[in-house]
Order: sequence, then structure tokens, then C-alpha cells
Amino acid sequence: MTNEPRPAGVTPPVAVVFASVTFVALSIGALGVASLLLNADVIPVGGLGAVPGVIGRLGALASFAGVLLWGLRADPPGYLTAVPCAIAAYVGELTGIVIGAVVSGADPTRGVAAAGGVALGFAGPVVAGAGLVAGLFGVLLVRARTNGPRWHWERDDEDD
Repeated sequence: MTNEPRPAGVTPPVAVVFASVTFVALSIGALGVASLLLNADVIPVGGLGAVPGVIGRLGALASFAGVLLWGLRADPPGYLTAVPCAIAAYVGELTGIVIGAVVSGADPTRGVAAAGGVALGFAGPVVAGAGLVAGLFGVLLVRARTNGPRWHWERDDEDD
């Protein structure tokens, strides 16, 4: 064991992983609750199946994680990094829905209509909001300058 101090905060790649998991959980949960409360489908165009939704979620996740990793390069990263994360999640979701519709064999115009319905309906702002909150969480993890928990025998002070 060495007596070197533990590194403060979380490394950016670890923060991206935790924030990405948070983003997926928040967006799926919030979309489910909003869909239930509004009695509306997340993707308003019927007959597309589940593939556009899955690829849309993967596109939103990839866009969110990429922008967050890019934004965490600053020392210290600013909380405004969460805004591009939200925009990237929103655009990634819409792009993924169109790609998913085409991959699943649907007409491309139906895919664009589905993405337009998500963009103008409740689902787009929900995904962007989840991206904003998860982006703030990722920045907070990196900026936190606290030490981890320590046992009483690991403390340096002899006052106890």
C-alpha cells in the first residue's frame, strides 16, 4: 500500500458509463410514465414494430455518450455540457428511428413520419430532458472533488 492520496472525482470514461446508464433508465422510465399518463404511443405511426424504437434508443445513447465524453475533456468541465448532450440525445433518437424503420423494411416516408411524430410529440422533449439530467450527472461526477469513504484506521489524523 502506498500513502499517495486517492484521485479526486471520477475519471471521464467512468462518468460517461454511469451517466449513460442513468440516461437509458431515465428516458425509458419517463417515456413509459408519460405514455401511460397521456394515453398515447411513443412512436405514433403504427405498423413499424419494435426495431425503430430500439435503434432510436441506441442512436440516442451513442450520441449522448459521445458528446458527453467530448465535453468532459475540459478541466473542469462546465455544467453547460449537458445542453449539447440533450440535443445529441434528441437528434440521435430521431435519426435512429428513421434508420430503424428503413432497416425493418418499412417505407422510408413512414420512418420520417414516425421521427416527426416523436420530434413534435411528448417523446422528443422527454428524451432531451433525460439527456439533460444525465449529462448534468456526468459532469457532477467528474467535478466532485471528494474522497471516497475511508475506515477509521485509514485516517491520517491522530485526534480520534
